[in-house]
Amino acid sequence: MAFESFEVVPAVDVQDNEVVQLVQGERGTERRYGDPVEAAERWVDEGARTLHLVDLDGAFEGARANAEAVQRILDATDVDVQLGGGIRTVEDAAALLDRGVDRVILGTAAIETPEIVGEISAEQPGSVVVSLDAKDGEVVVEGWTESTGLDPVEAAERYADLGAAAILFTNVDVEGQQSGVRTEPVRELAERVDIPIVASGGVADVDDVVALKEAGAAAVVVGTALYEGNFTLEEAQAAVE
Repeated sequence: MAFESFEVVPAVDVQDNEVVQLVQGERGTERRYGDPVEAAERWVDEGARTLHLVDLDGAFEGARANAEAVQRILDATDVDVQLGGGIRTVEDAAALLDRGVDRVILGTAAIETPEIVGEISAEQPGSVVVSLDAKDGEVVVEGWTESTGLDPVEAAERYADLGAAAILFTNVDVEGQQSGVRTEPVRELAERVDIPIVASGGVADVDDVVALKEAGAAAVVVGTALYEGNFTLEEAQAAVE
């Protein structure tokens, strides 16, 4: 797994070939931030060691829709890239990994067919991040629109056993609101599973980044707070080093 030391990972969420940030994952709440490649290059220039890409149209529609933008980012940057959104099959994942994506993020597909995690991991170890998005303490899927009734910790343990390289945990209750993070769910996950926990959701300032590291996260994905200029990537990374 890539996170040898704690990383602040910029999010490049793509909708209609533009960078957007949503509030609690809801369509119609998006703020737009321009060209995805320019955003990706900016974060790499500022010191990002990993980029977190999400094909939002793919996440909502169940089929990848921003392949061109993703490919342009892969061609333009030379850091690790993890990609989620609309990856539903082993074939989807294999094609992306062959194309230069370092890790695929599986959400809905991992919930609906857990064995897919083991199948992809067996072929390319260390390549699968399972996304567990929690709303009111339960895992949600289909672009955060449907509850599964699953407990995030129990789910994380299951996917660790299946070979997942990391768990991406997003707290939907605070996602995109820049209202501060909730560390307790992250702490619980970090204590119960022995693969890295990547935290996401609610980061408003550098103190939130530090708090997630202290809760046991191996990395934190930051979107809105970086795009809105609450702090720089360099400031955040310096705070945790």
